[in-house]
Amino acid sequence: MSLLHGEEDIDQATAIILKRKLAQDFRDQLMVGIPTNDDEAGLRRLAAQITAGKLVVKLFVRHPLHAKLYLHFRQDAHSPTIGYLGSSNLTFAGLSKQGELNIDVLDHDACNKLAKWFEDRWNDRFCLDISKELVEIINNSWARPEPIPPYHIYVKMAYHLAQEARAGLSEFRIPSDFGNTLFEFQKAAVKIAAHHLNKRGGVVIGDVVGLGKTLMATALARIFEDDHGVETLIICPRNLVPMWEDYRQQYRLRAKVLSVTNVQRELPDLRRYRLVLIDESHNLRNREGKRYRSIAEYINANDSRVILLSATPYNKTYLDLSNQLRLFIDESDDIGIRPERLLRELGETEFIRRHQCPVRSLAALRRARSRTTGAT
Repeated sequence: MSLLHGEEDIDQATAIILKRKLAQDFRDQLMVGIPTNDDEAGLRRLAAQITAGKLVVKLFVRHPLHAKLYLHFRQDAHSPTIGYLGSSNLTFAGLSKQGELNIDVLDHDACNKLAKWFEDRWNDRFCLDISKELVEIINNSWARPEPIPPYHIYVKMAYHLAQEARAGLSEFRIPSDFGNTLFEFQKAAVKIAAHHLNKRGGVVIGDVVGLGKTLMATALARIFEDDHGVETLIICPRNLVPMWEDYRQQYRLRAKVLSVTNVQRELPDLRRYRLVLIDESHNLRNREGKRYRSIAEYINANDSRVILLSATPYNKTYLDLSNQLRLFIDESDDIGIRPERLLRELGETEFIRRHQCPVRSLAALRRARSRTTGAT
């Protein structure tokens, strides 16, 4: 095992940093995807073999190693050592599905040279034993031998799910104009939405009818106008233009209200608005539509933050929501979820090879949807 490093040689401090990075990468891998019973059993077996001393895992950090070498020693007078040299990872997909190239080495002298090459690196002072770290990570993960009490899982999930909400509640304040018009749950929602808008460049307010989406979006826009000095472009259906004009005047928004029917005519020559608020955003679920393209091009050209309002953001398929999110999320950005069923069928490496996109992205979900639709 090796981590890539830009230099031909490294020092002890750098080696320790790389060792810690490998441990963190392994932890992160265990957090991705939906594990199966076989996954759990395999990791427990790995930890048990390392603990029993049957297996040692080292990390070579002196310089990059790319090719894969497998050496097999056996009690055979004619061929005591067999080497396999090539590009396959030691996985089912790597060995049987991905068209990798390997060659078996049976010649005594060649096998001895390969064994020496391996031993030289195995015994290098920058080949670090990470067996203890791997066991510790496994034993603290979902594959640990002793099951974690359900209550502890619930508390940890609640803590992490509420982390960004807590950040939003402490980072932002509601403008005084809204002090007596917003309920406490609405004030909390506005602050949390402000955190997402600030961090990700966009947010969806998807409450059902009657919970005050319009007022909350207005308060959210005012926060960013006051804190960041931006102005707001409000795009809405024609019948909602009078309502938004009233809100603009009543709550002193530095905003322009534009009917969605006029976006193709006005947006190309419209000056820059750094915040774009789109009411009834579910009308933009078709990214091939002319209005969608006009709005998307304007947002991209002006690097605008985006507030989406809709009581029905999800209509027929999750692509309805995906296309709305694409107004402020690049299709290759990491969104934290993956097409698990297709990845389980193809494997992550083959999926990336075929579709040329990150697995945790809107592009990956779109390709998974296309494959499912084609199959049906």
